[in-house]
Amino acid sequence: MLNYTRYCKNPVVDYPEREWPNKEIEKAPIWCSVDLRDGNQALIDPMVVEEKIEMFQFLVDLGFKEIEIGFPAASQIEFDFLRQLIDRKMIPDDVVVQVLVQCREELIDRTFEAIEGCKQAVVHIYNSTSTLQRDVVFHMDREHIIDIAVQGTRMVKERAKSFPGKIILEYSPESFTGTELDFALDICNAVQREWQPTPESPMIVNLPSTVEMNTPNVYADQIEWMIKHLENRESLIISVHPHNDRGTGVASAELALLAGADRVEGTLFGNGERTGNVDILNIAYNMFSQGINPELNIEHVNDIIEIYERCCKIPIHPRHPYAGKLVFTAFSGSHQDAINKGVTAMKERNNKYWQVPYLPIDPADIGRQYEPIVRINSQSGKGGVAFVMDTYFGFKLPKAMHKEFAKVIQKLSEKQGEVSPEQIMEAFRTEYLDKKEPIHFRSMKVDDLGEEAHEDFDTKVTVVYTDHGMEKTFQATGNGPIDAVKRGLALDLGMKVKILDYEEHALQSGSNSQAAAYIHLLDSETGNITYGVGVSSNITRASVRAIFSAVNRLELG
Repeated sequence: MLNYTRYCKNPVVDYPEREWPNKEIEKAPIWCSVDLRDGNQALIDPMVVEEKIEMFQFLVDLGFKEIEIGFPAASQIEFDFLRQLIDRKMIPDDVVVQVLVQCREELIDRTFEAIEGCKQAVVHIYNSTSTLQRDVVFHMDREHIIDIAVQGTRMVKERAKSFPGKIILEYSPESFTGTELDFALDICNAVQREWQPTPESPMIVNLPSTVEMNTPNVYADQIEWMIKHLENRESLIISVHPHNDRGTGVASAELALLAGADRVEGTLFGNGERTGNVDILNIAYNMFSQGINPELNIEHVNDIIEIYERCCKIPIHPRHPYAGKLVFTAFSGSHQDAINKGVTAMKERNNKYWQVPYLPIDPADIGRQYEPIVRINSQSGKGGVAFVMDTYFGFKLPKAMHKEFAKVIQKLSEKQGEVSPEQIMEAFRTEYLDKKEPIHFRSMKVDDLGEEAHEDFDTKVTVVYTDHGMEKTFQATGNGPIDAVKRGLALDLGMKVKILDYEEHALQSGSNSQAAAYIHLLDSETGNITYGVGVSSNITRASVRAIFSAVNRLELG
């Protein structure tokens, strides 16, 4: 049995005046990518400089205006990377790079050496403030921890005076979620009193969920409480930096935005130490799905995946929200049927809003294709098979035919597992289109009887066919070609059949388009019922082929 008694609950916030539950996300936050710091330091095989440069350029292309590029004072490769960006003039004027540094003088000096020549930069200082780390790591009281933060701020401020570019200060009370709120407030206020931000030149107060310690609502309470109690709020940009230890990083970030946060630091696909940072793409696509402009260029998720996997050498999980190979698929028969009907209803109603069961967004809007939506296996149903036939190959099977053909595919899937669209089409061809034995239709002549009509039959057909390889011909009359062929088969072969239903449609547009015809046939003697399908550029010929297809299925059934 799990020894759960070793663990105690983390404290929650006594904050009954919370307002965030009644709010909605209405716009995108300021996004800051930390892929080149938190993401890179968490890689088994960290990126080399050229990979970092490629990733930086891609983040710029995605629309990030703030990008944390590392800890240049702690690593030569990160120092060299930053220098390359500056020396090669690769930082656009509207993009602000961010560098992380501890509140130590030699590291701050090295950091300013790294950003020399940069037009604007965020200098991000931090020190750990949590109750636990003050006790077991630093052995310091509150006053000493505050002094570290204030001294670090002062050192940045002094160097910023002689720096030719613009310096924006960011301060993080690391392990904010494990810090008493009154102490977090005291240290953030002490830092901003030293820095003296203004509404025209604000500083960033970053409140990280360095380790997720509670449910997302508690984090939202902490953020809202801080926002309401911080001095000089109008001169502050409130940032959050959620991690994903409890698997709720996205929820924590979204609730923090409800609580009033202005800015989100995170990574593509949630890469980062332990269980990762918050997944910025997940949040952005969530906003997109609610009709909110995410203000990032994320229309082509496959391109993002390709560069991410190549640079980070980490595969995307097939069930990863929005990006996974299987997220826009359905194996369940009832889900497939609902998707099929939803897509059909969208087309018929010309609905300007996307409303399809089980698909919160149109996969095509983010560069995905319809092909993966339905994956056919032994758990699939008739709706999914019909969807594949329509979406891939243009065959709009009559509703009564869905179950009949689905049984064929289910038998195939029980033998081999998942069935590809091509295999479904091949089975359709074998079962219907190529069902030419023992009765094989060869040719037909149709005559309009006109004044010669008798017994109310207006059409005469002459049909050439083979019966078990032997060529035969019959002539018959009827009320139209289909009825005449049916009567001819009854007279020539002794088959008593009844046409229950007939449908047809064009397979594609244009003068050379082919037509598909579906005949639902009943053998009056045996009671057997089946469908036949025919295809031809001539709709009458397609219909006759469908009759012969159905007859052969009855004969072989």
